[in-house]
Amino acid sequence: MQDNVLVKGLVLKDEPIGEYDRRVVILTKERGKISAFAKGARKPNSRFVAGTNPFVFADFKLYEGRSSYTLNDVNVINYFEYMREDMKAAYYGMYFLEVADYYTRENNDEIMMLGLLYQSLRALGTASLNKRLVRYIYEIKATVVNGEFPGVRQDKDYSPDARYAVDYIVNSDIEKLYTFTLSDSVLKEVGEIAEDTFKRIVGVKFKSLEMLSVLE
Repeated sequence: MQDNVLVKGLVLKDEPIGEYDRRVVILTKERGKISAFAKGARKPNSRFVAGTNPFVFADFKLYEGRSSYTLNDVNVINYFEYMREDMKAAYYGMYFLEVADYYTRENNDEIMMLGLLYQSLRALGTASLNKRLVRYIYEIKATVVNGEFPGVRQDKDYSPDARYAVDYIVNSDIEKLYTFTLSDSVLKEVGEIAEDTFKRIVGVKFKSLEMLSVLE
């Protein structure tokens, strides 16, 4: 009899398999990014209905197969319920999930990326925080976590306040990232730095970001 694998993680995406099953991609603390099959998860009375949707943060009990996992049980910790009522926050959140999916790998140590994603999704639900600021912090810190942040370009005339804000993002613990606000002018500069960084380092077009640009 196979032993259960216990992991804590956040569902990045899901897709239907067959008539009733669902495949989920989970960013976990213990095993990086993994794929798992949830049998019968698309049946209305399935115990996996609520626990296999994107944004779900939970403890998962899995069977480990040769090339994938099968979900055996799920204990939901956070649904990020505000996503259902705030469309803009939901699109930002989907973008964050896409970035995390792009950056993470199976069997890698992805604890910092999981922590960044979780704290960023929480920040989107904080009314006092500008969602664009949350996005810029997430983008910059994601490149830092993955060892790719190139630094602020010296050939650009950014203000000392903008450079200080980026330096704070780069060097702060993840738990302390979302503890400040910026003026509109400085926010614009930090946004330019984040956008330039992602263009140079990532260079990928994310579908949810295109949809978000329409809303904004």
